[in-house]
Amino acid sequence: MNAPKPLLLVAAAALIDSDGRVLICQRPQGKQLAGLWEFPGGKVEPGETPEECLIRELDEELGIKVTHACLAPFVFASHGYESFHLMMPLYLVRRWEGFVTAKEHEAVAWVKPAKLADYPMPPADAPLVAWLRDLI
Repeated sequence: MNAPKPLLLVAAAALIDSDGRVLICQRPQGKQLAGLWEFPGGKVEPGETPEECLIRELDEELGIKVTHACLAPFVFASHGYESFHLMMPLYLVRRWEGFVTAKEHEAVAWVKPAKLADYPMPPADAPLVAWLRDLI
């Protein structure tokens, strides 16, 4: 029997602009899965809620301010990687303060949901695309 894998909780956001486009971010060189496109967010720290994590991560990664009230739980991904199992709730975000800036990513892109599948994504992010395409 295989040893159980540690569970990693990561919170992610689908920022949706007034034109119905979704923000995706390209993972920087030197990081695992470099070059792939993902939804912004990050690892939930001990004692932190997924919402607190997103408020912190969106500020650190993109330089925007998001309030708890603007985070709408949407769907989640559950994916087994080789050394851990990832659980990732995805929140919809339609309101924020500031301008999106790629502070920690190679690039950012605003993409219509129907075109999201054109961007290579990590295995955990890719299944979320169909949900967004059907919603928006």
